[in-house]
Amino acid sequence: MKFSPGDVVPATVLETIHGKPLQLPDAGARWVHLQFRRFAGCPVCNFHLLTFARRQGELAAAGVREVVLFHSSAQEMRQYQAQLPFDCVADPTKTHYRHFGVETSRLAFLHPRVFWSGLRWVLATGRFYQRAENGITGLPADLLLDARGTVVAAKYGRHADDHWDVDELLALAGSARS
Repeated sequence: MKFSPGDVVPATVLETIHGKPLQLPDAGARWVHLQFRRFAGCPVCNFHLLTFARRQGELAAAGVREVVLFHSSAQEMRQYQAQLPFDCVADPTKTHYRHFGVETSRLAFLHPRVFWSGLRWVLATGRFYQRAENGITGLPADLLLDARGTVVAAKYGRHADDHWDVDELLALAGSARS
């Protein structure tokens, strides 16, 4: 089932890749931006998260807590996401992906934006992924939740580079607040 604005996310306990429990909804955060990414080494996903990490101060000032899920193991994720300034969650069995209606597509990586985004990651970091744990056909999804767990906005991507950028997220949080 895909979530839509107005739906309430049931209470869920997640565990970060560093072994810390994470409760959804999060009454201590004004907003939770729940991101579903692809495999841990995905260059498109990692370039996207790099832009969020660089603007973490703005996100925090707007009251947005980032929570990022990958359909990879915690061990694999620690190679790529351990340094990020927000919570990252491993979901190698895709349990949460199914629960939130996040899908796959054989066309996920064929859109032209996917190539350019992946290339920017490689050029920025010099890193290539070694393997795609759980495959390359995953699609991204973004949900913005309020402190009660109500979905304020949702986006289910049509290809690997179809997700909110920081400016879109800040605009959504700003318009939801007013």
